[in-house]
Amino acid sequence: MNKYLFAVCLPVFVIIVSCKPKQDIDYMQNIEEVAIKTSQRQYNSTIQPSDQLVITVLAKDNEVAKPFNQNYYSSDMSQFSSVPSRSATVEPTYIVDSNGNIDFPILGTLNTTGKTLDQFKDELKEKLRRYIKDPGVNIKMANFKVTVLGEVNRSGVIPIPDGQPTTILNVIGLAGDLTIYGQRKNILLVRNVDGETTKHYIDLTDAELFNSPYYYVKQNDVIYVSPNNVRKSASSYGPQIGIWISVASVILGVLAILVR
Repeated sequence: MNKYLFAVCLPVFVIIVSCKPKQDIDYMQNIEEVAIKTSQRQYNSTIQPSDQLVITVLAKDNEVAKPFNQNYYSSDMSQFSSVPSRSATVEPTYIVDSNGNIDFPILGTLNTTGKTLDQFKDELKEKLRRYIKDPGVNIKMANFKVTVLGEVNRSGVIPIPDGQPTTILNVIGLAGDLTIYGQRKNILLVRNVDGETTKHYIDLTDAELFNSPYYYVKQNDVIYVSPNNVRKSASSYGPQIGIWISVASVILGVLAILVR
């Protein structure tokens, strides 16, 4: 009889062991803290190899600035001159090489290693003062990016095409959309502005999202999609629960035959 009791208890024990606590499904329990640290780190990050820098040099006299702009002209430059504006061409983009250098017109090789955008901008303005009185410099990342974590189909760093302003809905689309287990009403967005970190929870089911200052994402935003209750409940039993139930059923069936 003892062997029959053992046969009954064994599958039950296996099923219990295979279960996992609900809290384990949130792979980062301290998600707010982690997201804030990620945002701060990205905000203070330095220029890296393969970064694409869009650099425009401005001056009161466009002819003075032209040699530094790869024959680029834009409406931004027209405010400094009475010369009629022309159609803008592709913005001058410089790709940082493996040594952290870019090849800049007139100034030659410039090194960006260990420098933030602001630091490099100040350095460039200082070098330009040798040629231009009170130069203006605009620098931005062409490979604008945000980080998306959690219940999306493609988590990770998401590059924004052409570095253009985009919405949180577009970013989620670039991440492959939320999985069926992602919470739609409680999405965490962490943003770092001028060194100050803010966090905000977004409800994708509320049309007021379109009026939110967080509707448009910004450089280095971190977005986290939490799992819903269905995912948490399913995780309590482990992914192999179906197999173990089948095994238990077979064992119980055999046991029923033996005890007849």
